[in-house]
Amino acid sequence: MIGKLKGTLDSYGEDFVIVDVQGVGYLVHCSARTLQALPTQGEAVTLAIETHVREDQIRLFGFLSDVEREWFRLLQTVQGVGTKVALAILSTLKPADLASAIATRDKAMVARAPGVGPKVAERIVTELKDKAPAYAAVDPAVIRLSGALEERRAPQPVADAVSALVNLGYGQPQAAAAIAAAARSAGEGAEAAVLIRLGLKELGR
Repeated sequence: MIGKLKGTLDSYGEDFVIVDVQGVGYLVHCSARTLQALPTQGEAVTLAIETHVREDQIRLFGFLSDVEREWFRLLQTVQGVGTKVALAILSTLKPADLASAIATRDKAMVARAPGVGPKVAERIVTELKDKAPAYAAVDPAVIRLSGALEERRAPQPVADAVSALVNLGYGQPQAAAAIAAAARSAGEGAEAAVLIRLGLKELGR
């Protein structure tokens, strides 16, 4: 199996590049985000590779980092997500943003990718939620709060405060992060009005 390619960027296609490695041209499929970040033709390039072998073909998928490749693999463990959808998601979201979206259960963010409907987005955030925090630079308190809100276990003042911020036009992850910070500074048992005020201060920073 090919795990890495280091060579010269020979040419670009719509969703692939050809990498020349000592005279052999490898056709490598990439996300739009990866394609945009690659150097110009004739320059040196190194790609992390995922090799897919079928009876009738061998396909190579290239990534700028091992983390991006790992997300490509993880996404395909979800029913309804194949290589095309996984690449579409990685074209739309950076790995860190994808991790944060899954960790905070932001289905709308995942559904921004072409070909990802609400049901698939729901499956992605549900099935990968335990794996995402390892890749996300997200405050664990925000992940816990998002989980509590999702399962309706959050204290009523906290749930009311998040709901109030969402009604003001903030996204659920933003609201959850602000209220998690507000709850930390206000302490347990704080009323919704106090949390909303502190949450708005956080968002205004």
